Amino acid sequence: MKNLTATKIYALAFGLFLGLCIWKFGNPVILDHKISAPATAAEFLNGPWPPHWANWILLPLAIIGGLLVFKNRDPGYSDKSKMKWLWLLPLAWLSWQFFSATQTVDENLTTTTLWQFSGCVACYFLGSLLFNERAVQNYLWAGLMAALAFCLIRAVDQRLFEFPANHQMLVEGARAGWTNFPPDSIAEMKQNNIIISTNGVDVANPVFLDKFQKGRVSGTLVYPNALAGIILLLWPAALMLVYGSTKKLKPTIRWAAIALVIFLGGAAFFWSGSKFGWLICVALAGIWLLRFKWQQQFKLAAVATVLILGLGIFAIRFHHYFATGAHSASARLDYWQAAVRTTLTHPLLGTGPGTFQRPYTQIKSPESEMARLAHNDYLEQFSDSGIVGGLTYMLWIILAIIKIWKMTWDKHDDFAMALFLGLLGWFTQGLGEFGLYIPATAWTAFLLLGGSVSRLGLSST
Repeated sequence: MKNLTATKIYALAFGLFLGLCIWKFGNPVILDHKISAPATAAEFLNGPWPPHWANWILLPLAIIGGLLVFKNRDPGYSDKSKMKWLWLLPLAWLSWQFFSATQTVDENLTTTTLWQFSGCVACYFLGSLLFNERAVQNYLWAGLMAALAFCLIRAVDQRLFEFPANHQMLVEGARAGWTNFPPDSIAEMKQNNIIISTNGVDVANPVFLDKFQKGRVSGTLVYPNALAGIILLLWPAALMLVYGSTKKLKPTIRWAAIALVIFLGGAAFFWSGSKFGWLICVALAGIWLLRFKWQQQFKLAAVATVLILGLGIFAIRFHHYFATGAHSASARLDYWQAAVRTTLTHPLLGTGPGTFQRPYTQIKSPESEMARLAHNDYLEQFSDSGIVGGLTYMLWIILAIIKIWKMTWDKHDDFAMALFLGLLGWFTQGLGEFGLYIPATAWTAFLLLGGSVSRLGLSST
């Protein structure tokens, strides 16, 4: 590849940028107006940053990456007819988003969402630059894996230390009438609704007490299911990277490193409490086992064991959730029905990218909790940008996943398979979540998707 050194430097920079997204841009872009710019050094370091800041970092990186792609392009590759739809569909989808935006019901939400979607497509195409050489990939993974490690450590710390300490602090504060807090701390907690007034008495907000008591962790992301999504996406690759990169180390050091990655990812995923994520993880484990060249009976027995154990743990762990009515699942059904109704009402252009909440406020069931997003990336495409927008997005993702699966399944490339399973897991989670609207998860996923499509396409011709 021409300009290999420049491409390595760019890969390192882009990996660090995606790592920064995992660290600071883990909120949905439609909440941009609710996330204030940090005012102090402590807020700058510890708090989230407004999502629109990420756009101004990605924009110059995308321009530089585009120039490198142009210089390093393979003239023969662009003519591969088997791949053309995987490059045309994202352009068609993004173009339709801009077309839909002309009839949006909320210009601010749509403008913010268009930036996000443009970033998704830019990352998808930049993947073709960063995945054509394994040596270049290694520089990209450095920033991503560092950020993932920080996110997982943060999640484990939340469960073991931060949440128990916060719960005890609030309970003791309420018992002491908040006399153990300085006035400025009390004012800040009231501003953040951690302390609320009930019948003239200041009490700890039950929502926060319940959150700390349940201990569902989110790491550096907006909420626990988003953490589960980034683990589904990157943890398989992290396991393969640590397994492959530690072969020359002493066995004790190597297995300690592998055990640490397994513990951090497994513990954070378990403590995220993601029910849908757990089912996806069990399915991915079964798919991984099916690749092994074992006798058919032994392979099926192994898969059956994983499924029985996984579903058994699921039933035991979440039995209380289902016994009390599975409220979040019921709420999602209402969101999805609303998305279908909106699609039928606005079949051509939808209501505008990122605007699900606007029609939902008018048609939601009275007992359903308000939602800003449909908790289904695919249905929201139909609701927000009409049938054409929904179909182009679905076709793009489905064809890309099928292409990667076909080119990966029979090859002895465990790392490529880990990437595929991560992508399959994250895009499957999109059936019940809104990862498409979070820069940290979506931009990372689309870079890996585009990189996998490009690398596998080149190796197959």
